[in-house]
Amino acid sequence: MAPQQEVDELFEVKNYFYIGSYQQCINEAAKIRKPSTPDVAIQRDIYTYRSYIAQNKFLVVLDEIHGASPPEVQPLKFLAEYLHSKSNRAAILDQVNQKIDTTAHNESLVLVAATIFIHEGNFDGAYRYLHASDSLEAMAFMVDILLKLDRVDLALKKLKEMQEKDDDATLTQLAQAWVHTAMGGDKLQDAYYIYQELVDKYGSTPLLLNGQAVTFIGQGKYEEAESALQEALDKDSNNAESLINMIVLQKYLEKGPEISNRYLSQLKDANPGHPFIQDLKQKESDFVRICESYAPSNQVTA
Repeated sequence: MAPQQEVDELFEVKNYFYIGSYQQCINEAAKIRKPSTPDVAIQRDIYTYRSYIAQNKFLVVLDEIHGASPPEVQPLKFLAEYLHSKSNRAAILDQVNQKIDTTAHNESLVLVAATIFIHEGNFDGAYRYLHASDSLEAMAFMVDILLKLDRVDLALKKLKEMQEKDDDATLTQLAQAWVHTAMGGDKLQDAYYIYQELVDKYGSTPLLLNGQAVTFIGQGKYEEAESALQEALDKDSNNAESLINMIVLQKYLEKGPEISNRYLSQLKDANPGHPFIQDLKQKESDFVRICESYAPSNQVTA
């Protein structure tokens, strides 16, 4: 008879975090008042602080994490500082690089460094740090990066590693949905079913609803996509991915530009530092520069 697996006290906490139900993650973590081991207590706090960061509640993290906090928890202060600060990010990035180069393996530090590098658009740097870890979350990060680089072939290989490690894990299921979505075609319906199964188990979240919406858009089911995105916005009206997908969707719905402009204005207001906005600003600047370079000269020649 095979030995029974130990019960994971943080199972619900982790799953709510992975599917983007951050307040529920915080609530579940708060119920664990007497963790069985110090490590469980540390992991509980890590997911709690990461959920606050995901909700843009940076001051909670900055106020509570200090020099006496466990080493596994302290890197989250770097992430909160980086996301909260708009002017000191280069210095924070230097600190993270120094810390990770001089510290023994710290899973939390690896994930924080990768997150910051992804925000910086440095996918190679993020992948290099993640490659030192064999955790499911690090693997899921790598799948996401490979898909951003249009390397679906390599993402499939990394997904297979995740499936061999734990095929039923929520992170593995999510990574499989991402890969199916990137592959397109008949795989879009498979991705939808994965998201729906997670919705049935844990309830709908903006992350899961956006995943479903993208599969709908890929299949030309624009009204279903709009319904999913509207539900996502009802849950979080400032969710950046929901707003971006709504902007994209308006093109397919053939609605007037005032609707997409409304979502764009909301995105600029709620998430001014989002890479989508930064990329848009750069394209607008490039467009003005190109127009000026081809504008007729006003100089009168004899």
